[in-house]
Amino acid sequence: MTEYTDHYGPDGLRTRGTIIVVPGRGETRTTYTRLGRRLAADAYRVRVVDAPFIDTRAATAPQTGTADTDTDTDTDTDTDTDTAGIDTGDLAGSLDRFGRRLAEAVADTAADDGVVRPVVLVGADTGAVAVAALLGREAPAVFRPDAVVLAGLPGGAVATTGTWDEELDVRTSCPAHRGTLTDDTQVRRGSLGDAVPDALLRAAFDSEADVPALLLVGDTDPLADRDALVRATKSLPRARLSVVRGAHHDVLNDVQHRSVAAEIVTFLETLRNELVPVVAVESSAW
Repeated sequence: MTEYTDHYGPDGLRTRGTIIVVPGRGETRTTYTRLGRRLAADAYRVRVVDAPFIDTRAATAPQTGTADTDTDTDTDTDTDTDTAGIDTGDLAGSLDRFGRRLAEAVADTAADDGVVRPVVLVGADTGAVAVAALLGREAPAVFRPDAVVLAGLPGGAVATTGTWDEELDVRTSCPAHRGTLTDDTQVRRGSLGDAVPDALLRAAFDSEADVPALLLVGDTDPLADRDALVRATKSLPRARLSVVRGAHHDVLNDVQHRSVAAEIVTFLETLRNELVPVVAVESSAW
């Protein structure tokens, strides 16, 4: 059975939208507890799903059928969750299945008056890659959100780390986040050394999705391809690229996490206002 982690807004406040968080390589739902609580505090309904498993074998192994996406036998965790698989040997089918899983996750948040819109997908690392690839398909989308946040989109580089501390240095300098990753026994260590298949990266960066998009990247992220991010942002009809000073790869959870969460909330509120900024600076001395 598919499992989720849910965060709810304060009692008595009208829910302002629905956010689905899609983690990346090695991460679990626990990784996004802090972000989920912070966004929920602003009266958004937040649901964190499991990270999609990217089948890197598909790039080299001959395909004899579609990937089994209903088990977790290809992961290094012992969870019983229904893990979404992205098989680049069957990329179209994999993205369809991924889209259906997201649609189910959204539909299951419905109250008596239905799902609260806008519905926004927040993807990190390969979660962001999978979301961008899904929305960039030419075929009719199985699931279409109202907007997306793509955080820490990786390029073709992989982390060459020998120790856990070295991998943490690539991810974050936030002591609390480092502790969260270290204490979570389900986090898959060494996962940043897994290359993201070229076919999936191309599908993500060549995406021409027309939903509003906020792209977030840390300016010290060694896995980011800044040139590709700039090109992708310019190719999208309604996109903004925000660079977080001093942030590492886990841009949603680094020491700047308060400012990053504020940037996301500002984007959400602007989305609710038909992409017209709610606050405009008229004069400033800094």
